[in-house]
Amino acid sequence: MSLQLAAQFEANEQYEQAYEEYKKEYENNPDDLGLLERMGHLSLILERPDEAAGYYYEILKRDVTNPLAYEQLMSIYENKDKYKYYVYRGNKNSIEGKLEFAINDFKKALSYAQEDETQLIMTRLTLANLYRQTGNNLKAIDEYNFIIEYDNLHEDIFLQLADIYMQDEAYSSALDVLHRAKDKGFDTDRINEALAAVYLKSGNPEKSIEFTKDELLKIQSMLELGQVEQAYAKLNALPEAYKQSPRYYTLQAQYYYSSKDFKKALEFIDEYNKIQPNSPLTYQMRALVYDESGDDYLAHVNWGRYNMLRGNKDIAINEFINAVQLKAEDVGVMFTLADLLTETGDTNHAAEYYEKINKIDPKNKEALRKLAQFREGIGDYRMQVEYLEKLAEIDPKDVDTLKELAKGYEKTREKDKAVETYTKYLELVKDPVEYKKAKDKLDKLEAGGTEEAVGLLDKIMGFFNRGK
Repeated sequence: MSLQLAAQFEANEQYEQAYEEYKKEYENNPDDLGLLERMGHLSLILERPDEAAGYYYEILKRDVTNPLAYEQLMSIYENKDKYKYYVYRGNKNSIEGKLEFAINDFKKALSYAQEDETQLIMTRLTLANLYRQTGNNLKAIDEYNFIIEYDNLHEDIFLQLADIYMQDEAYSSALDVLHRAKDKGFDTDRINEALAAVYLKSGNPEKSIEFTKDELLKIQSMLELGQVEQAYAKLNALPEAYKQSPRYYTLQAQYYYSSKDFKKALEFIDEYNKIQPNSPLTYQMRALVYDESGDDYLAHVNWGRYNMLRGNKDIAINEFINAVQLKAEDVGVMFTLADLLTETGDTNHAAEYYEKINKIDPKNKEALRKLAQFREGIGDYRMQVEYLEKLAEIDPKDVDTLKELAKGYEKTREKDKAVETYTKYLELVKDPVEYKKAKDKLDKLEAGGTEEAVGLLDKIMGFFNRGK
């Protein structure tokens, strides 16, 4: 009854009574966003901005993406508390994906934070995270270095800064940050394990063993130190529970790699891949094994896939080109290479590999489609038609091919073939919209209309023919 009564009071502009009724209902339904919104709205009408801010803040605790709550909080604090105003505006811009605007807002908030240590830390931490999201690690590092000068911090701040240094392979800086954490009282397992990981990554496995309690990391460090048999004995003595960890299989692979038993190393890499499918580490380990065993072709292929997954497209392309030069009949690798070249805008080079695939496998439909698309893209409609004709011969009921072929015949001014192909297409197409489009085209052709488009190569050939 309270909700109905509250709504009635509100409709009658009896706002105080409406507010009290909504508050009664809220006691029983504290997570009702609609009630929080109504109470916030009425608080503003009743000129109680602090109460309104409390309700809108409660909305954000339950729905961090609520745009109304941000707008109202910004309105409340715009002329009252500039720090909070810019923080809420920054959060709103961040949630909406406007990260550069959010950065500017939090920089302004920082100028209003004054000497409040909590505000300074939280604002700089938010700025650091925004800089990381926008790929500006140097500015993020600057913010973290300001933060770690304060006391009463959380160990996560040191771990986050060390992680940025690790990404940039600045291992000495990462070690310095983690040791500063220990100096500030964070002698915790997380800090020590992070130190162990950095020491191992930076080529100091002895120090890694000193800091870690992780049995798998100890074994990995022992392998790096050349204590191969001792490490293997320790690895095989681990409880069964460890065998569920992906790292168990990478360590087995590392042992057999060190022992030159490349077949067993690859078997454990395959086991790792079952748990962590398509991980860059899988291809990196395989590449190292093939490098060491002298299989240059598979080494290049796996380095290519590793770099492709890491986003290093240019390096990946170079690796795949080296692989294809060693073995030019692997259609799968050539497709990967051609697709990468297409993604990087080198369509001419990509077409060369689709041509090679077509020579190896003349009935490869995907290669024919790619070649037809390439020829259309450069205005060579006659060659586009040739590839589409081969596709239609392989699969006479492929409606997409028939549609493109009919359009191709229009461009090459082969009216009879266009009419014939549109007719076949209409017999097979199920989509009523596409059927109508094609029927209109066919009617136009049969009435004497033609497609005016002429390919660039056709125009060039026509120019030279006129000079004969």
